[in-house]
Amino acid sequence: MIRRKADIRVRNVENAQGGEGTVTFSDWLLPEEAAGHGRTFSTLVIPPGASIGYHEHEGEFEAYLVLSGEATVNDNGEEVTLYEGDMNLCKDGAGHGTKNNTDKDLVLMALIMNSLG
Repeated sequence: MIRRKADIRVRNVENAQGGEGTVTFSDWLLPEEAAGHGRTFSTLVIPPGASIGYHEHEGEFEAYLVLSGEATVNDNGEEVTLYEGDMNLCKDGAGHGTKNNTDKDLVLMALIMNSLG
């Protein structure tokens, strides 16, 4: 299967997970195409001042990679800064949130996969 850029579903999510502003999701793989393995396979653009609120994952885990920009991450209560090429893994039962405190867009590739077992 080939999916051209023009055919990728784009959605704007306001106050994602209780965060601030609008985050743009480009869903390059839809949940129904993932054979039950997960629910998010997306590139996210978080504009300056916007955020994804702190949330916990149950029965799933999330990994995201910083493609460009700088992310301020609450990783289970510890605030850290991630840069291009860094990743965050939020395991099943853990929590995280992400904020863009810069004046440039933050771009992430995010995967939310179901836990096995």
